Amino acid sequence: MFSRTVRPTVSLVRSLSTSSQNNAKVAVLGAAGGIGQPLSLLLKNSPLVSHLSLYDIAHTPGVAADLSHIETRARVTGHIGADQLDAALQGCDVVVIPAGVPRKPGMTRDDLFNTNATIVATLADACARNCPEAMICIIANPVNSTIPITSEVMKKYGVYNPNKLFGVTTLDIVRANTFVAELKGLDPARVNVPVIGGHAGKTIIPLISQCTPKVEFPADQLSALTGRIQEAGTEVVKAKAGAGSATLSMAYAGARFTFSVLDAMNGKEGVVECSFVSSEETECKYFSTPLLLGKNGIEKNLGLGKLSAFEENLVADAIDELKASIKKGENFVANMK
Repeated sequence: MFSRTVRPTVSLVRSLSTSSQNNAKVAVLGAAGGIGQPLSLLLKNSPLVSHLSLYDIAHTPGVAADLSHIETRARVTGHIGADQLDAALQGCDVVVIPAGVPRKPGMTRDDLFNTNATIVATLADACARNCPEAMICIIANPVNSTIPITSEVMKKYGVYNPNKLFGVTTLDIVRANTFVAELKGLDPARVNVPVIGGHAGKTIIPLISQCTPKVEFPADQLSALTGRIQEAGTEVVKAKAGAGSATLSMAYAGARFTFSVLDAMNGKEGVVECSFVSSEETECKYFSTPLLLGKNGIEKNLGLGKLSAFEENLVADAIDELKASIKKGENFVANMK
């Protein structure tokens, strides 16, 4: 199920150069930020994008002007401030939302909640009004809460489509692939580790038992590897020493996921990505599992698959935290003025 034949991008560069052409308008909301700028650069390189619409509360015209000089087909427009948000979104096929404040040392993703919840709710409201049929890809943390927030806002407008709303957890998969490859001396582009659950701490559940190619680790090494994947974001936050969080690797992961969505919309078959979505796979309303993508978003939820005893325990340990984060997002919208 998770062989390399269904992994969407053996390498991002190859994806950029060989994908068939399409005419997609893609918006990046938060395009002038630490993730937004490199993400926009990667999207500008893609033949799948015909119009790249960049929005932020500051600096977007400069970012758009800079990117517009790149010799690829995507037309770039820059939109700045609340009064230009609607124009940025009209006619969009895909919306990617990296907007929000980054983590600093000592902060959890949940510490970002108050600021980022308001930002995401505002942007989701604009999506509901201007491009209700678009695929919406949420990067803004805490994803375990911002996806429920977006869902509840879309429901208020009667335009909620669970098959078109994605919490981008791809960086967890990218990290798992890289760390496993390093330990086993493999090419990371040929490794695929499904990662399920959520997108924070112990809710991040790498399924090493389902890795392709098959790999095995002693119990102590498996525990350490799992912990490193779960806390890899904090590793970067600490290394940057107050200068930000994971931006470049997140931009790469966000682009990889966006290209997979676009490939599937364009008719490519067998496109599989993990993502935090509305789910009936566990007792949580939202849960990340491998998804088969199609022209209209999620074509099939491929579920958890066969778990090892170690992984079953990880899932059990994650449920309560996930439920609380989901409820926190739902309550935020319910209490909005």
